[in-house]
This record gives sequence, structure tokens and C-alpha cells, in this order.
Amino acid sequence: MRASVIVRSKDEADRLRLTLRSLSRQTVPPEVVVVNDGSTDATEAVIDEAAPLLNLKRIRNSVAKGRSAAANAGAQAASSDILIFLDGDTLAGPELVGRHLELHRNASNIIARGETHQLRCTRFFSNPETGAPRRGEEARIAAMSESELARMRVTIQDVETNFSSIHKKSQPGIYPGAGPRRLFDLEMDALRNHPHSTVLWAAAAGANQSVARNAFLEVGGFHNDITINEHRELALRLINSGLRMALAEGAYSYHLTHRSGWRDPLHDASWEKFFYAAHPIPAVPLLSIFWASLSETARYPVEARINSLPELEAIAKKYEHVHGADEVRRAHLLATAGTCEVQ
Repeated sequence: MRASVIVRSKDEADRLRLTLRSLSRQTVPPEVVVVNDGSTDATEAVIDEAAPLLNLKRIRNSVAKGRSAAANAGAQAASSDILIFLDGDTLAGPELVGRHLELHRNASNIIARGETHQLRCTRFFSNPETGAPRRGEEARIAAMSESELARMRVTIQDVETNFSSIHKKSQPGIYPGAGPRRLFDLEMDALRNHPHSTVLWAAAAGANQSVARNAFLEVGGFHNDITINEHRELALRLINSGLRMALAEGAYSYHLTHRSGWRDPLHDASWEKFFYAAHPIPAVPLLSIFWASLSETARYPVEARINSLPELEAIAKKYEHVHGADEVRRAHLLATAGTCEVQ
């Protein structure tokens, strides 16, 4: 059994360099398929630099086609049994590929999600290796001492000879912030302790997730119209086809956090229209209440909050007769808080 790592990347050259170097240091070497999705920076030069170190294929889109289409193109070009999806700003821990493959060898018909960490120390950098600041962060970086700057940087030398130092700098989480750390903990709990839950697709990951290539292709890959939460929608389709979610223990990835370019699914809800149209089940619109409930500034009353994936599953069952995303939320809010505006 072999693995292909699909790396989708757009204008992330300085982070992609570190990502590709981390893939060259895997205990089990993978095929690597890099999809350059319309980058205008030095991405092609970075891929050229990494090519001698990897079993590498490349796809170059002259115009960006989006995360889902980029990942689908990479999957089509891959030649291995197992697909592992990664982003161009995310490091692979040295055992990531090996851990995914081990799980797939021991359990068939699974979607494997690894353990996602954040490197928040890189959030002010345009280049995590040199410590060059992002636009607008020049004064902040200039005020740092040399030792502080050195502690925050992530270098190729770290990746190649001292990866444990990278792990020590990281924090478990989905996106930067306290709420996403809580979400990570709840997703890990659900995957470890509630393996038969019907909403484990909600614990899918955008990067550090794997599936058999034939199963991925049979369900049609990622939904091209969904570019936030596309991984959860794919996981739901795969589960409906007979697969189950499983945790790849010890398969660590490390997001080189940045302060621009990421989209908050609570603020950009474009994903829900397509997701709910494909899967008109109550758990989909209730996701926004679940995620908002984890924030320190949760806007929903205590009685209406959803605090775990098993709780999401139980609440969704109550509204199986309700049709329409807004109607599901309204029914839940009215049932729990008497009179609340749907938000």
C-alpha cells in the first residue's frame, strides 16, 4: 500500500518550501502531487527546488480554480492507493504518512483524520524561515529581540534536524484562537470515544485527512462549489457510501498560521447553501450554532448552545421533520430559549 500526498497551494511560496521539505523527511516516503492553483509568487521556483528531494508530480493552473477543484485535480493525477490531503502552509510531522498508512492497512473503508496543530508563532511573518514581516507588521517585528525572533521562526534546519522543537512550539487546534482549540478537543473526543456517532463527518479536517483513492473518485471528489467545509461535505458523502471516520493517532500536521487569507465559516456562510442542498439534514445548519457556542463571546443563550458532537447528534434528531436550514435553527432556538432571533 502506498500514499500520495496532495498539496494544494496558492501564493504560499515561503510556507510551501517548508511544507515540501517536511514531506521529504517522512519515515515512509510518499508520492507528492503539488497543485499550484494560479500562484503569482515564486511557487514554481519552490517546486523546482524541492523536485530532486521528492517523488513529485506537479499541476499548474494558470488561473485559480479553488481549493476543491485543485484537490480533485491532484487526486486524478495521483497513482497511489491512499490519498492524503495537505495545504501549502502546513507541515507534515515526520510520521504523518506512515501513521495514515498504518491505519488504512489495519482498517478498511475509513476516512482517516490526523491530529492538527497550529504554529501561532508564525502569524506575523510573510516568511516563517527568515522572520520577514507581513505587510502592516513591520513595527511589531522590528521591536522584537533577536532571541524572541529566533524562537518564533520555523526553519528548514528545524524541519530536517530538530522537528521536536516545532512540535513544542505548536498548539492543538483548528484555526487560531481559544474556541478552535476547544473544537479540536471535542472532535478528538468524538473520534476516540464515540466511534458510532452519526455526525463524525463534522470532525473531518481540511488538511491531514486521508481516504482510499478509489473511494474518493467513486463519490466524485470534493464538491467544486464548496470552498469552506468542503472536507466535511466530502466526509458525509463518503460515510453515506459506507465508510467511517477514524482518528490517525500520532499523524501530526502543523499549520504555519498567518493573519490573512483564511475565511471564517461563521462569517462566510456561502458553504451552507450548497452543503444543505446536497444534504438536507438538521445537523448541517446546527453546525453554526455548535461552533458559535464554543466562542468566549457566544451570541446564543446558554440554553440554546450545543457543546459537543454527541449533543449535536441528539439535538439534530429532534428536528428531522423540519425542512429548511433557517427553519431548523429557528426551531431549536425557539424550543430552548422561548424567543430568540435566528442569527
